[in-house]
Amino acid sequence: MSDRQPSATPRKKRPKIGLALAGGGPLAAVYEIGALAAIQEAIPGLDLNGADIYIGISAGGLVASGLANGITPHQMCRLFIESDAGAESDPDLFRPELMMRPATGEICARMASVPMLLATGLFEYARQRGSVMAAFERLKQALPAGVVSGEGIHKYLSAAFSQPGRTNDFRALRKKLVIVATDLDTGEAVCFGAKGRDDTPISRAVQASAAVPGLFPPVEIGGHYYVDGALRKTLHASIALEAGADLVLCVNPIVPYNALKHHAPGALARAGLLGVLSQTLRSILHSRVEIGMHNYRKTYPERDIILLQPSMDDAELFFTNIFSYATRRRMCEQAYQNTRMMLLQRRAEIGAKLARHGLALKESVLRDTSLTLVKHPSAGGPLDRLVATLDDLDRYLKVAHS
Repeated sequence: MSDRQPSATPRKKRPKIGLALAGGGPLAAVYEIGALAAIQEAIPGLDLNGADIYIGISAGGLVASGLANGITPHQMCRLFIESDAGAESDPDLFRPELMMRPATGEICARMASVPMLLATGLFEYARQRGSVMAAFERLKQALPAGVVSGEGIHKYLSAAFSQPGRTNDFRALRKKLVIVATDLDTGEAVCFGAKGRDDTPISRAVQASAAVPGLFPPVEIGGHYYVDGALRKTLHASIALEAGADLVLCVNPIVPYNALKHHAPGALARAGLLGVLSQTLRSILHSRVEIGMHNYRKTYPERDIILLQPSMDDAELFFTNIFSYATRRRMCEQAYQNTRMMLLQRRAEIGAKLARHGLALKESVLRDTSLTLVKHPSAGGPLDRLVATLDDLDRYLKVAHS
């Protein structure tokens, strides 16, 4: 099969490439790593570590900051997905349980406030003899602002970006990195990495962007408190477009699940509160992506935007337990293979956009059924890493000569 793409007049100048990665918890990071590995292989000449601007929201900020630091999608797979749970001494190995440690400080501080709040409520009731509920309403202040600590994200990234050749400083990066969070007191989106906000450590900005309200406590930076960057927009791809990007690749891992493809009506209702909330959140986030894409096409008709996201029929993606090591490996491989299939199915549309920027899909790579991403159950020891490196070299040679 020929790798020729639909005819188009490529731009003579080097295109300015942008990459926008949405959030969605640990599952989003796993999906994005698999999808980006497929994209890297399928588009010769596209260097995902050499994009001109990276936009990261929530878990997408973790992946975007890794790319901006020169870590390839395949390396991220080895470090984040195939990492050995027992290799505690290696700062590069990521363990999702780091994100699920109790917010002990926040919870204890709130509990310590209960006696004073209770005493104040009793005093108000005795003084005014009003409603008991009104007098003790202030007890709601004892509820923690979050139950899970996000400090593990900051500590992990701080250690990983302290390795030779990497940096935890926005200003020291060779490419532009923007991590979006939301100012809790104003509701406004804040772009860490932009001029005037580039003195915050990358790791702290990612922690703030990933602080899902109710789950993680707000993150204090410079006297302000920040939460999840997806509160205003899901992708924030407009940042890359405003910066002059000619081609923006967007990866959105979170889509609603079409349960009727596999189940009888009512399956999600029977799944309980978590199933209902998950579907609701996914639907809201996805609808905003659709609206954003429509607006971008109208506002920037001369630019090209490619949106990649999972199929709405993917039951495993919806119901998966991301904290299982076996599940993480399987989901990353599934994201890799599904993205390859999606690129092949949409090759006419995507190929035409890429051609305008001197790029092309390599169909022979997409049709090569021997290619896989996740192979090794462990990548913690020196021998495992050597094997992984040799596998990557073999993969690149195969892709280059396909």
